[in-house]
Amino acid sequence: MSKGIKRKRGAVSRIKYSEGLQVGSKVKCSDNSGAATLQIIGVMGRKGRLNRLPSATVGDMVSVTVKEGKLSLRKQVMRAIIIRQRKPYRRRNGMRIMFEDNAAILVNPDGSPIGSEIRGPVAKEVIERWPELSKLASMVV
Repeated sequence: MSKGIKRKRGAVSRIKYSEGLQVGSKVKCSDNSGAATLQIIGVMGRKGRLNRLPSATVGDMVSVTVKEGKLSLRKQVMRAIIIRQRKPYRRRNGMRIMFEDNAAILVNPDGSPIGSEIRGPVAKEVIERWPELSKLASMVV
């Protein structure tokens, strides 16, 4: 098994990155869906220990609520994908990547984006995991 891949029984293997966002974190919404600030309330596919808050990294789908933005979007539970994080994470080639802010985009439960454009850079790991976002990304880092 190659280095850096965690493998569980019956699970799809993927590379483990430093998790920089946990439940309760507020992130910027970087699409044109009408939301401005999102708060993470859950991480999809995470099971953990009792009383430990689940955390997320770039490319993870999270459950969010809109804190600032259009009134039609506020106070609803929605899904989002993390596209940038401030905490540095290490790529397999040894390079460390970090962004200026934490950002996410709103998506439908199947992973298709709600907005029609993404503002700012998008991590390469997000495009590898969610290929349908590559059409909307203006810059991939």
